Amino acid sequence: MALDRAIPAVELVGINKRFDRVQANRDVYLRVPKATVHGIVGENGAGKSTLMSILYGFYPADSGEIRVAGRRVRIRSPHDAIAAGIGMVHQHFMLVENLTVVENVMLGSEKGFLLGRGLARIRTELERLERDYGLDVPPDALVEDLTVGQRQRVEILKALYRGAKVLILDEPTGVLTPQETEQLFNILRSLRGEGVAILLITHKLREIMAVTDEVSVMRAGRLVARRRTEGTNTAALAELMVGRSVLLRVAKLPAVPKDVALDVRGLVVRDRAGTPRLNGVSFTVREGEIVGVAGISGNGQSELLETLSGIRAPDSGSFRVGAQEITADRPLAPAKLRALRVAHVPEDRQRMGLVSGFSARDSALLGYQNEPEYNVFGLTHQSAVRRHCEQLMASYDVRPPDPDLRTELLSGGNQQKLVLARELEREPKVLLVGQPTRGVDIGAIEFIHRRLIAMRDEGSAVLLVSADLDEIRFLSDRILVMAGGRIVGETTPHTADERTLGLMMANAWDGVDESVRA
Repeated sequence: MALDRAIPAVELVGINKRFDRVQANRDVYLRVPKATVHGIVGENGAGKSTLMSILYGFYPADSGEIRVAGRRVRIRSPHDAIAAGIGMVHQHFMLVENLTVVENVMLGSEKGFLLGRGLARIRTELERLERDYGLDVPPDALVEDLTVGQRQRVEILKALYRGAKVLILDEPTGVLTPQETEQLFNILRSLRGEGVAILLITHKLREIMAVTDEVSVMRAGRLVARRRTEGTNTAALAELMVGRSVLLRVAKLPAVPKDVALDVRGLVVRDRAGTPRLNGVSFTVREGEIVGVAGISGNGQSELLETLSGIRAPDSGSFRVGAQEITADRPLAPAKLRALRVAHVPEDRQRMGLVSGFSARDSALLGYQNEPEYNVFGLTHQSAVRRHCEQLMASYDVRPPDPDLRTELLSGGNQQKLVLARELEREPKVLLVGQPTRGVDIGAIEFIHRRLIAMRDEGSAVLLVSADLDEIRFLSDRILVMAGGRIVGETTPHTADERTLGLMMANAWDGVDESVRA
């Protein structure tokens, strides 16, 4: 394909954006050529997501301009961005699960009242796009029946159908298996070959090295470096992001497991339709060890954490925390489990871990607000609450360290550190952790990993659920693999590589000793 490479696909010129006291973007200049994959990396709060939100029309810039194919454009909404040829694939997919692939692609782009004619036109165009880019998705399948990787392809198809020549991807591999990640990278290379400019936001520097042509580094709202990918490495990028050398893998001593702290036996949990989401799950976690749970999203990991934290009651089976047994007939609410020193860091911090409209000091107290130290004669002891939040923010490097700031104004990584601070500072006997570093920058990842290892070494029993297989392998002393609501295998970080874990997660691995199968 002949391309005029002298004219960039997109330019951001002198972009500035402030939210209250936070300067999110500072005089940012970004130039992305056509037919390239351009990575954007930086710490949480560095301004990456704000910059992309301005490009896609979620926020207006305070100053600066946007140029697409050399032409200045005004982008005041996602509709304007789409009209300018800009598409975005969000970290949390924007699909209607009970509609088909074709119907999801049509949403928002219906032309006239003859929907049948529109569906036929879309079907023909989807067949071309799937053929040209390797985006194989069954057009008449319901979205709820698709794998996570297929749903992501639907999002890409939606953008391409609307004519995107600039495609933004926000943390696109967070819930993919290694095999699905490689399939995505092949799709991105195909799109690049057809002239599409791709902006890739990710915290996974290994992925930056694998698929990008160039990478821009942001820090404190500024674009501080731009590198050809072939001329840099992960250590150099991490140092540019954080401003210091960063350990990409935290050292730890071998575990010294002690008594069983969490004993799960034959746990069954059904959804509202009666379908088992957990189907006879059994395992133990001992004091002083981290047990990782790997699995493709939607295979029971969320239900497992919710049940063990008291959010759901089991339908049958049981689990024991210390001497306390929890069954379908004798469930315990989250407050009762917290009293047994069970702490829970939920997978979705915004939906279950925080209240976005609350101040940081109130979010730092959620679940523990009734404790005597925060109450005086039935009224909240505000100075104690503030002091508590200030201590947590200092210990966990939450930025900015302002207890009065609304939680929603903290970056995702700083929100995560606030949740971790709240739960870990209680010195739990059992720590349930879901996706501890999802959407978290490289410096915060190092900090969080150190804290989890320290909790293990101090005697906590840690159950870790993560979609990041590197994280599972680095942190875990034992690894359980879930598929279809069951534990289909157990292994150790030393005996399972990423490919093996990916096959086990897809329940397609025959090399696991049958003695470890549930």
